[in-house]
Amino acid sequence: MQLTDQTIHQLAQRLASGEITSVELTEAFLQRIEMTNQEINSYISICPDEALVDAAAADKRLAEGTGELLTGIPLALKDIFNSEGLRTTCGSKILDNYIAPYDATVVAKLKQRGAVILGKLNMDEFAMGSSNENSAAGPVRNPWDNGRVPGGSSGGSAAAVASRQAVATLGTDTGGSIRQPASHCGVVGLKPTYGRVSRYGVIAYASSLYQVGPVGRDVEDCAIMLGSVAGYDPADSTSVNTPVPDYRATMKDGITGKKIGLPKEYFIDGLDPAVKHAIDAAIESYKALGAEIVEVSLPHTDYAVACYYLIATAEASSNLARYDGVRFGVRKDEGEGLIGMYQRTRAAGFGDEVKRRIMLGTYALSSGYYDAYYLKAQKVRTLIRQDFLDAFEQVDLLLTPVAPTPAFKIGEKVDDPLQMYLSDIFTIPVNLAGTCGLSLPCGISREGLPIGLQLIGKPFAESEILQAAWAFENATDWNGRFPELAAD
Repeated sequence: MQLTDQTIHQLAQRLASGEITSVELTEAFLQRIEMTNQEINSYISICPDEALVDAAAADKRLAEGTGELLTGIPLALKDIFNSEGLRTTCGSKILDNYIAPYDATVVAKLKQRGAVILGKLNMDEFAMGSSNENSAAGPVRNPWDNGRVPGGSSGGSAAAVASRQAVATLGTDTGGSIRQPASHCGVVGLKPTYGRVSRYGVIAYASSLYQVGPVGRDVEDCAIMLGSVAGYDPADSTSVNTPVPDYRATMKDGITGKKIGLPKEYFIDGLDPAVKHAIDAAIESYKALGAEIVEVSLPHTDYAVACYYLIATAEASSNLARYDGVRFGVRKDEGEGLIGMYQRTRAAGFGDEVKRRIMLGTYALSSGYYDAYYLKAQKVRTLIRQDFLDAFEQVDLLLTPVAPTPAFKIGEKVDDPLQMYLSDIFTIPVNLAGTCGLSLPCGISREGLPIGLQLIGKPFAESEILQAAWAFENATDWNGRFPELAAD
């Protein structure tokens, strides 16, 4: 097995024993990126010099016996995280020349643990998209079929792990942006409960919806990553001051007697036959593992997509107002006055999808429409959250598909925004409810494309979904499969 094929927990043992060095490991990943990134386009920025300096420092820590699980492990970051001294574009032309002056809290935590940052990963512009086609750096291509999308908006994060261009990555999830790419790329992705991980230093899109989370090779790697970045942060007013469990300590406890709910609204007629077959097989696997399967109802599911695209776009309109060409980022000034400079900067800097969402959000917040749209959407959101809380009175966790179909072809939905938005129909409600969800591999389509199942937990019950995910992963053989790239 190649160094680049291994997990955090496997590599951490080899680093701790002195069998390999972090410099050796980092060089292997940098070489892998050089060989494969032209095909996949996962990375927007690569920082080999900085990575090798950090790797040498990690080797020193390991030699002194002060290393941690992540010390010397090569990781990569979605290009939405401020990283001191590194170009941070958020996949947008408007931030093309922006060099972050400080580290996001999660980046600082990874560095404190001795992780090696390889670079910044491609994404849908400002995290707005379900396919990673809305990037100023060009689309990311799915490693399993480079004519298909990897999912979005954290498409680069999932594709980099699947391509073995990083051991694990961090992404953000606003309406499925970690879980859906994880499903499409055959890796594990976790969206934590809102408030579990600090968002300080993360470039904002829809502030009441998104969370930072890990993408990894297996469930244990996601548990390690989450444990490393979770926790209270006074710099983030939405951060919740609640203890962070040892996720690995309970991960292997089994799920005998656990009640798993199947929301009837998620098992719809439009579900792709391959997805339905894979999810049905996963349900049988859970029965064999000793779980009790119970049908439940989330009655307001039908309103989730409309509710989300009112709240998210309204918050986008507010958050993106700061991009004016004055304080940071690209400026298009041809001497036509302040308003002309604003107009030229935003017209040239923002892509079509970002402009669409800003206009939708501005309309929803405008005088005379606020109550009819934004306020009503917030009321519906409360009903959706209550649906989940009611369901969790009956069951320990929920099992659903991640996406209605496997990865679709590049360009297939780009001219039909509504069809694109429906790609997140099964993931959006989790963000509206503010609870946690995880995607892990559960099947392969006839075309050889990965299919993921979604486990949804109670608020701050990441331990329970990791436990259920680990049990399934180790009872089946869907995990640990790698796509073949041209460079292979």
